Amino acid sequence: MQLIITDPRLSRSYVLQTSPSGVVLMLVAFFLAVTLVSAGIYHWILLKGAREGWPVISQVMRLVVKDEFDQRDRYMRENIEVLAKRMGEMQAKLMQMESLAERVSGLAGLDPAAVRVSPGRGGTLVSGRDLTLQELQATMDHIEVDTGARNDLMTAIESRLFEQKIKKLMIPTQAPVPEASTGSGFGWRIDPFTGMSAMHEGLDFPAPVGTPVLSAAGGVVVTQETHPNYGFYIEVDHGNEVLTRYAHLSRSVVKKGDLIKRGQKLAEVGSSGRSTGPHLHFEVLVRGVAQNPQKFLAMGSGQEGKVAKR
Repeated sequence: MQLIITDPRLSRSYVLQTSPSGVVLMLVAFFLAVTLVSAGIYHWILLKGAREGWPVISQVMRLVVKDEFDQRDRYMRENIEVLAKRMGEMQAKLMQMESLAERVSGLAGLDPAAVRVSPGRGGTLVSGRDLTLQELQATMDHIEVDTGARNDLMTAIESRLFEQKIKKLMIPTQAPVPEASTGSGFGWRIDPFTGMSAMHEGLDFPAPVGTPVLSAAGGVVVTQETHPNYGFYIEVDHGNEVLTRYAHLSRSVVKKGDLIKRGQKLAEVGSSGRSTGPHLHFEVLVRGVAQNPQKFLAMGSGQEGKVAKR
C-alpha cells in the first residue's frame, strides 16, 4: 500500500510505502493518543472547575462527593449495628458464664456472692440511638476486662476443684483386700489369745498368704518395720494427719519414702506377729487416734454399712 503526500508548498510529493497491518497500527496509535489527550483535558477541566468554583462543575463534584460520603457513612452505620448486636450477644453469654460460675463456686467451696464479677443491672427496655464508634470501642474494652476477670475466676474455681479432687484421692476409701470379706470389726471384742474383752482398733480381712494388699489412698510410705503385735507392717501417710496401717504382712513391694497412689500394691497378706492365721489387719488413724475404717470404706463403695462385722 502506498500513501502519497502532496502539498503546494512542497517542491515534490512524498510516497510512503506501508502494509495493511501497519495502517491498522497507525490507526490504533492515533486513537490511543486522542483518548489520552481527551482524558487529560477532561481531568484538567474538572480539577480547575472544582478549585475555582465553576458553577456546573462544582455542583456536580459536590453531588459526587456527597454521594460517596453518604455511602461510606451508611456502610459504617450498618457495620456498627452488626458489631453492636454481636457484642450484645457476647455480653449475654458472659452473663450466662457468670451464672454458671456462681453455681459451680458452691461445689468448689467458694462464696457465690464473692465470685460475681459485674454488678446486677436491669430496667425497662427503651430504644435509643445507635452507638457511636467511640462508644463501641469503650464497650469492647469493657468486655475485654470482664472476659479477663471471668477467666481468672474460672481458673480459681478449677484450682479449688482440683485441690478437692486431690484431697478426695488422699482419703482412704479403697478396700485394701477387695476380694476378701471382713473378719473382726472395729470395736470391743473377745481377744482370741486371752479370752478377755479387748479393743480392736481396725478391720481384719482373712485371705490366703500372698494375697495382694492395696493402698487405700494415695500417700507416702512412712513406716516399714516389724512389731511384736503387728508383725511386719506398713504405714502410709495421706496428709491432713490421716494415716493407714497394714499389719501381719508376709512381704512388702514398696519401701519407706515411696510415693504411692490409690489402689497400688503395697505388700502381701501374711500371718506375722500376734495372729491366729493369715489375714490383713487394717487401721485408719486421724491425728493419731484410731477410727472405724468401715466408715471410710463405705464412702468409697457408696453404700454405707455394707462392710459389716462378722
